[in-house]
Amino acid sequence: MKIVIMAGGKGTRIASIKADVPKPMIRILNKPILEYQIEVLSKQGFKDIILVVGHLGEVIKQYFGDGSGISPATGKPFGVKIQYFTEEEPLGTAGALYLIREQLNEPFLLINGDIIFDIDIKKFYQYHQKKKGLVTLLTHPNSHPYDSGIILTNNNGQVINWLHKEEKREWYKNRVNAGIHLFSPDIWLNNTICQIFEEKKKVDLDRDILKKLVKTGELYAYDSPEYVKDMGTPDRYYSVTEDIALGKIEAKNLGNKQKAVFLDRDGTINKYVGFLKDIDDFELLPGVAEAIRQINKSGYLAIVVTNQPVIARGDVTVSELELIHNKMETLLGNEGAYLDAIYYCPHHPDKGFEGEIPELKIKCTCRKPEPGMILKAAKDFNIDLEKSWVVGDSKNDILAGKHAGCHTAFIGQCGDQEAQEQYTTVLEFVKKNIK
Repeated sequence: MKIVIMAGGKGTRIASIKADVPKPMIRILNKPILEYQIEVLSKQGFKDIILVVGHLGEVIKQYFGDGSGISPATGKPFGVKIQYFTEEEPLGTAGALYLIREQLNEPFLLINGDIIFDIDIKKFYQYHQKKKGLVTLLTHPNSHPYDSGIILTNNNGQVINWLHKEEKREWYKNRVNAGIHLFSPDIWLNNTICQIFEEKKKVDLDRDILKKLVKTGELYAYDSPEYVKDMGTPDRYYSVTEDIALGKIEAKNLGNKQKAVFLDRDGTINKYVGFLKDIDDFELLPGVAEAIRQINKSGYLAIVVTNQPVIARGDVTVSELELIHNKMETLLGNEGAYLDAIYYCPHHPDKGFEGEIPELKIKCTCRKPEPGMILKAAKDFNIDLEKSWVVGDSKNDILAGKHAGCHTAFIGQCGDQEAQEQYTTVLEFVKKNIK
């Protein structure tokens, strides 16, 4: 599989860090951003790379050459094969692709040149092949969704809408385009897409190409909690520098065992109001956003596992529940916090009530105190349960955690003999246990 890296950016927003080199050549701990990318690719066996360069492109060429040389930063071989395409004039974020299309006759990975990442590329590729779309985006939650484009998908992973930051939105799932894309070579058989490339001098990847595929159902999203962060601002630059120094980036690759904090919802994240049926009744508890923000920073995954019998009771539809969860993600995102995943159990074992959904009135293995949701998350994200926590405000939360083999913490005003330790808030628990 070929790798195309768009390495021609000027980096106007991060010019205060280094203005005399292309943005991908800005150094973090004495190594260019682009070299971190190439190391991740080479380590996983992806060595055939095309660098699209423009602004100060000679700096990149002099440093990397054809990829067969030695890194000035590490003293080790780059271990890759590099070709270059030089934009004599700006072609936008995608214009160069059409001009090198004859080299892209197999699935190819397109990467923004200003991001630091470490993802399991083979897992991403397997998902792309399974979906059989023209393009698959890698999406993830981030700490600033309010100023990012939001990607909306259906249950099959098809992208159904793409909301740019200037577009109106109220409650939304915190999932944004991470800047890593898998393309099928069949993209060059799409007459509409090819016509756009032929007619426009500068082509915007997101607005001109990818959004067109939303309407045809040929754009998919692969959601991942792995580390991807753009270097667009000085604040993000310093944040990434700290994360590299602490070894957090490689640790988040799903090929490595993960740690998680599994959080109950009602009474733990939001104010307990009994069966929560009305979105207007959803209210974050004090300190929760700060606690989840600290979980995010620590490298633990923040995952909600919640019993929602309101679905089986017929009180709330699945779409209404998802909107409530979107409100939760939006409120957290407004305070710089995010959830890596949400799992809910829609079942309830007791039958015979008016308005219930009969097929959901069953005894299942996902309803806490059963550990099904936790075990499903562990499989999805390669989680080491013995190093993970379950936090909740009920005996069933604690029992589910124990059944899964996790540490447990009880949140509330009264003790619970099944809990290992008692805390009054999630924030109190996080400050003591999650570093």
